[in-house]
Amino acid sequence: MDQSNRYADLTLSEADLMSAGNHVLVAYHMRPKTGYGYLATAAHFAAESSTGTNVDVSTTDDFTRGVDALVYEIDEANELMKIAYPVDLFDRNITDGRAMICSFLTLAIGNNQGMGDVEYAKMHDFWVPPAFLRLFDGPSTTISDLWRVLGRPHVDGGFIVGTIIKPKLGLRPKPFADACHDFWLGGDFIKNDEPQGNQTFAPLKQTIPLVADAMRRAQDATGEAKLFSANITADDHHEMLARAEFILETFAENADHVAFLVDGYVTGPAAITTARRSFPRQYLHYHRAGHGAVTSPQSMRGYTAFVLSKMARMQGASGIHTGTMGFGKMEGEAADKLMAYMITDDSADGPYFHQEWAGMGPTTPIISGGMNALRMPGFFGNLGHSNLILTAGGGAFGHIDGAAAGATSLRQAEECWKQSADPLEFAKDHKEFARAFESFPQDADALYPEWRKALRLNSAA
Repeated sequence: MDQSNRYADLTLSEADLMSAGNHVLVAYHMRPKTGYGYLATAAHFAAESSTGTNVDVSTTDDFTRGVDALVYEIDEANELMKIAYPVDLFDRNITDGRAMICSFLTLAIGNNQGMGDVEYAKMHDFWVPPAFLRLFDGPSTTISDLWRVLGRPHVDGGFIVGTIIKPKLGLRPKPFADACHDFWLGGDFIKNDEPQGNQTFAPLKQTIPLVADAMRRAQDATGEAKLFSANITADDHHEMLARAEFILETFAENADHVAFLVDGYVTGPAAITTARRSFPRQYLHYHRAGHGAVTSPQSMRGYTAFVLSKMARMQGASGIHTGTMGFGKMEGEAADKLMAYMITDDSADGPYFHQEWAGMGPTTPIISGGMNALRMPGFFGNLGHSNLILTAGGGAFGHIDGAAAGATSLRQAEECWKQSADPLEFAKDHKEFARAFESFPQDADALYPEWRKALRLNSAA
């Protein structure tokens, strides 16, 4: 059934829709199955996402038609369709009238992902009008709060050097805490990896007290504050609260040195909101493990990593993993820096829409996945700033002189970039950075082919 006479209006102006502020605008890449027209399929998609179905129903009235989702732009050659969703369609809390990301996703990528006439459809961008944006929580803490703990300026406080304790699973409580202590002698920030929690070989109530003690000892030894991001992810709201409260009680005077990590993709918006609203003073670390199932460029359904990150800011994530923009081991590309700008800036361009955040707090890009000191100068050059958190596992613990030296090499990599120095020349006066070349020779060969000669190392090294 062709529903384009009701669920499409190509005369609508995007500028007028934005000016009125009554719709959420969503851009998709969509391909109909063979034998189906583009506009008819797009209209069916909008109907299924809002007030319609595949037949006319007797219960539809004039008010219902007033909240139809409308296709307002198509570009069949580029498989682009844009749909305007009236804000009145979206569910609101009965407790406080606030908006929900789960409702947005229920409509925007709900049943339409399984429609029989759609080959694929993937959300690439969306725009939220100011009045509706105000109904989302946004971050309650930001990287500025971490900079304050570290004793840095609360604006442009710079690079937070972090790691992930490796191996991600298999360490008992004391070896885990010892690894934390070793890294903190040179670095700032340690996070639980996403599966680390309360395994039988490393019970949380044994591990956390040892980590808290390791933090105290590292702070005493270095005279510097340290940070830990503790995984409180769980299926159950009450389990998350129990983990979080135990962690804060254990860290005690260092409670403001603790972030809470939540696996936001696999547990969903409810887990993020549980942490955001129950512990508004803690930095909320959104780990996106599993997101590639829908966000990967190879996946033609769901939504992109850009969309995921933008939603995370609206939900209240203080920081989210954004990948390495093509500079590390994980899938990504340099253009992913648009994602970093969208979650940090108050005014930013996406692939299809410009978003004004109207003062909503920023979400920190958290960089992870195959990074080491040799890759960092190029990464900073691509991004244009170093106000972010790095969690380098192998880049720290793979350093030839140990974790503390690995952390120092990463800190020196930022200084190299800030000075616009030649990395090979910089290495001659910075031992830990120089030793990174020997620690990661494959990267050194690819990025700096003359490194052995420049650093006067035997080619067989």
